[in-house]
Amino acid sequence: MEAWKRFGDFVGRHYAAVSPVLVILAVIFPDVFSQLRPLVPAMFAIITFQGSLGNDFNTLADAFSHPRDMLIILALSSIAMPLLSFFLGSLVFGGNQNLVTGIVLEYCVPVAVVSTMWIGMYDGDPSLGLATLLVSTVLSPFTIPLTLKVLLGATVEVDALGMVRSMIVQIAIPALAGTAVNHTGRGWGKRGLSPVLAPATKVMLLLVILANSTTAAPYMRDLSPEHLGAVIFIGVFSACGFVLGLAVAHLLRRDRARTVTMTFQTGLRNISAGTVLAAQYFPGEVMLPVTAGTLFQQILAAFAGKLIDRVWEDGRRE
Repeated sequence: MEAWKRFGDFVGRHYAAVSPVLVILAVIFPDVFSQLRPLVPAMFAIITFQGSLGNDFNTLADAFSHPRDMLIILALSSIAMPLLSFFLGSLVFGGNQNLVTGIVLEYCVPVAVVSTMWIGMYDGDPSLGLATLLVSTVLSPFTIPLTLKVLLGATVEVDALGMVRSMIVQIAIPALAGTAVNHTGRGWGKRGLSPVLAPATKVMLLLVILANSTTAAPYMRDLSPEHLGAVIFIGVFSACGFVLGLAVAHLLRRDRARTVTMTFQTGLRNISAGTVLAAQYFPGEVMLPVTAGTLFQQILAAFAGKLIDRVWEDGRRE
């Protein structure tokens, strides 16, 4: 068991180094690693279950009854980031409406399911993270069309029923199951089961990176200078999401747990939802900025976690 836990710790410590290699492999060999894509929903569900084992119904209810930080995260992820993406995207790519649309679409989708795993890995607040994830996802069939309409004038009929079904399978059921296991076991889920599952979910995240990065492969080959600029823009702006969450948490003097949660949930987006919408309702060029996010998100999350560790270590020295 100790060897298994050490293996999980080793994987977690090396995400920043391993993730770029996996992205490159996925882009070079998309036909090989795209075979993993049907497994992604199941892996997301398991990741959500493990990430929920740190909760019980009392702490989850407390997160909803004291929603200030949840509302701050939702404001940053659902209002501030889309607005910034629109203004900066228009400034840089104003002559190409498809690229601007893709950039905005990338940042009006809900908080990423995998954020709960990063929150658990870096000792964040799991109850706040789960509550925010649930609310963000439930609201997304309404917030996505509204954001696109206000900023771009685009009319999109989101498959609300399909998104709700996906939310139930990947988020609601595993999250409630994990919370129930820990609650009824009086903390056994967090103490006993979570450490056993954690190494496996860390490996699953690497497989998710491989699978999702294959969607970017067709758009990464024969890039024009403008399209390469869009990819670089997404990389830089993705980093800004993590920095914004960390900066706001610091300004509000939040403790480490809440800072971790605010950082990851401001920076990580549900790109799968974005790619589905881009494919269904927009020209192919819109897909480029959306899929480009798969190249950066998990790599940046790993660096954000290391940055948070360093900030708190420096604070303890002082």
